[in-house]
Amino acid sequence: MLARMSHWLTLSRAAHLLGIPRTDLQDRIRNGDLASHDGMIAEAELLRVWPGAETVTSGAFEKVVAIRDDAFAKRLRERVLPTQEVLAQRLFAQGQELAELRRVLTRYHAVMEGLRARLDGDAPPSTAEMAALLDEGMAAAFAAPAPLGDMDAVDATLRVMSAHVSVRPSGRDYYVDGAETLLKAALRAGLAPNYGCGNGNCGLCKARVISGTTQQVAASDYRFTEAEKAQGHVLMCACTAVSSDLVLEVLEAGAPEEIPEQRIVARVRSVEAVGENVLRLHLQTPRSNRLRFLAGQRVTLGSTAGSAAGTHGEYPIASCPCDDRNLIFHIHRDGRRATSADFSTHLFAGDIKAGDDISVWGPWGNFVLDNASQRPLIFVAIDTGFAPVSSLIEHAIAVDAAPAIRLYRAGDIYLANQCRAWADALDDFRYIPLAPDQLADTLVAEPLLAASEVYLAGPADALAALAATLVAAGLPTAQLHTEAL
Repeated sequence: MLARMSHWLTLSRAAHLLGIPRTDLQDRIRNGDLASHDGMIAEAELLRVWPGAETVTSGAFEKVVAIRDDAFAKRLRERVLPTQEVLAQRLFAQGQELAELRRVLTRYHAVMEGLRARLDGDAPPSTAEMAALLDEGMAAAFAAPAPLGDMDAVDATLRVMSAHVSVRPSGRDYYVDGAETLLKAALRAGLAPNYGCGNGNCGLCKARVISGTTQQVAASDYRFTEAEKAQGHVLMCACTAVSSDLVLEVLEAGAPEEIPEQRIVARVRSVEAVGENVLRLHLQTPRSNRLRFLAGQRVTLGSTAGSAAGTHGEYPIASCPCDDRNLIFHIHRDGRRATSADFSTHLFAGDIKAGDDISVWGPWGNFVLDNASQRPLIFVAIDTGFAPVSSLIEHAIAVDAAPAIRLYRAGDIYLANQCRAWADALDDFRYIPLAPDQLADTLVAEPLLAASEVYLAGPADALAALAATLVAAGLPTAQLHTEAL
């Protein structure tokens, strides 16, 4: 009998189709529950482990229907194209047709390979036997198709709507939805490419196209040299992916020292109380001058407004680098750092308000995720230590960085709803609010402690004793990361 060749998927593509974290697939492979070969997984193997995988069809259809309004120009959408719902259904139908054609070609290839093997054997078949083999094989190849509930049709549809980008030399990858730019999609996925203005002027986000095609979708004043044009360079902030699989050579920051010091002026969007002693400060950077930073880092803020002019403070960024225009800070009433007291005092007094300009200088600090580690993550936030921890968690979620996440909070607990939302949305995320005197004993009893990367953030006096307790309990010092406020 002629065997059918399986459709092979990359690990990233398989996770994308199933709608599960890539770490789940990696765990299954390590445990021997899922077979793989050279980083690829057979579709049949996925369907064996997830026999209900046809349910991803519904999710794929919803994804297609929900493609953002700006994926096509308004005029084209209204005057030429059908409605988004109709277009989504047609695309999915074409995806099904393409999937069936792929299956037929795969079966046809198997027929030819089978015949070749028989002809090369010690006893070649007679003409009659060859004709019978050919009839049998062709009948199987062009038999009535199996129900298209598997991932082939979904894959074909998603390839139209979401382009897959592989990054060299890091080996990381991400997806570009609709007509979003390569840079915006990379930041959303938690990557740290080199960039500056974000609007096509500075040229810092240059990337070289190794394979695949791109298209410019945003204006750019940057002029490439003839050598750069010949080498296939594009601006990530001005281009999107056209081919469903694109390979780029990109400069990425892998460590804090690779992020340059920057000075920008941002504008206060809002100041709101999120706790009795904590204000949430929201700054927005200019479109032409973003802040590049790694999750967990801090910056120096300086006021130029009224009686607060000349005051400054150093604070961790509470937001994710994936949203580089909107910078969030959690400001404690007492300033925490001695140099920050005056700035905090003026902020709580209302001397700094919406519309004021704030200078931003940085970033600073090494309280960042260890990208080389695949261990579970344990975060411990005391008081406004939640600010850098919040940035790290959002980044970890974006890059699918860990098989499990634990968040312990103590002291002044604010924005608790955000923590509960993470726990509700993620399968292996646990949120544990505690009284300060419960923290040490509870952490020592944490089953994942010794096998995790542990990130502590909070007042310096509280962290020193806690860190010593955890190391004494068996946590390797190389897996302990602290940020004293």
